[in-house]
Parts: sequence; C-alpha cells; structure tokens
Amino acid sequence: MKKILIIEDDTTINVELKEMLDNAGYEGVILKDFDNSLDEITNINPDLILLDINIPKINGQMLLKELRKSSNIPVIMVTSRKSEVDEVLSMSYGADDYVTKPYNPTLLLLKINAVLKRTNIPTNFINYHGVKVIQAKGIIKKDDLEIILTKNEMIILNCLLNNIGNIVTRDDLMTDLWNNKEYINDNALSVNISRLRSKLKEAGIDDAIETRKGQGYILK
Repeated sequence: MKKILIIEDDTTINVELKEMLDNAGYEGVILKDFDNSLDEITNINPDLILLDINIPKINGQMLLKELRKSSNIPVIMVTSRKSEVDEVLSMSYGADDYVTKPYNPTLLLLKINAVLKRTNIPTNFINYHGVKVIQAKGIIKKDDLEIILTKNEMIILNCLLNNIGNIVTRDDLMTDLWNNKEYINDNALSVNISRLRSKLKEAGIDDAIETRKGQGYILK
C-alpha cells in the first residue's frame, strides 16, 4: 500500500483527501506538525506528497525547494491559486505535477497514479533522519561528512531500514547475512550492531537502534 502524505492546513480538505485516498487503496497520512515539516516528512517516509502552497510556517514552494536538497519523493502541488507563475515556480523547484482547487477527485487520482508509475524507479540513496544512506557506495553521508560502512554493517542497516519501526529479530539479521554469503556468529552480530550504532551516532543520530531484550532490534 502506497503511503501518501497530505500537507494542507484546511481541516475539511485534509479529511476529504484522506478519505478519498483510503478509499482508492492508498494510505493517506496528514501532516500535523508544521513547525518541523522536513523532519516529519523524513519520519513518515511517504511514497508521494500532496503539497499545498499556502501552509503555515513555511511557503509550500520553499518547503519543496528545501526537500529537494535531500529527497526525490514525488510531489504534486495542490493549490487554489491559478497563476501560471505559481505553476512554473512549483515545477522549477521540483514538483512532479500540479493541480488546482477545487480539484476533480478522479483527475487527482489519475495524476497520483501516473506520477507513482513514472517515478517508481530505484533511488540512489535513502534519507534517514537527514542522513543519506548510499547503498551502492556503502556509506552514510551527513553534509560533508562521509562514513564508510562495512559490508555486514550495510546489510544490517538495510534490513533495519526495510522494517523501520518494527522489531527485527537476531535470527532475521543472521539470515540476511547468511543469504549474502557472510558467515557471522552471535557474538560478531553484537559487535556489528555496536559499530553501526557508533557510526550512526557519529553522523548525528543518537540512539537510532533500540534493543528489545529477548526480541531483537528496532530502528527508530
């Protein structure tokens, strides 16, 4: 199920959009914290964003411009404005499409479907709490800081990222390492988890990996 984030300050429109998305088979999520919009987007990690131009704290176009510095999440601008200047600016800042209010629900769903199909290609990095995880290079990057991960550390981080917010058992991690032809015993797994924690902390993410005694680990 694709997760679509609604960034809109009109409560009625939020409810209508979420209901429309949920009925269409998507998971509609409403942004509630406009004070920390970029952090919230990172935490929610949506597949697509519906972004209004007139939002509190930060103009929607400026938010899009900032978002594009670290993420290629598809964005459709939704606004009541009909100025061609707004449309041109939105597209120049990195919007994937543009619709105006009052929107046609069928047309909006068609645009969402088209953008998701068009942009459903592997990304060259994953954004996690403002840190880029560049899998192909085996590094994590924060601004000008690059930290090299070992093969085992990257396998473990990928597994945790794929299950973010959920418990991943030690057996699951061992299986992933085994499937990648990396023999590792229980003690070595603990060492790798500890080193990965340290590297994430060095990149500015403290307490990223939570240990659940007798259960496994959670990437928060």
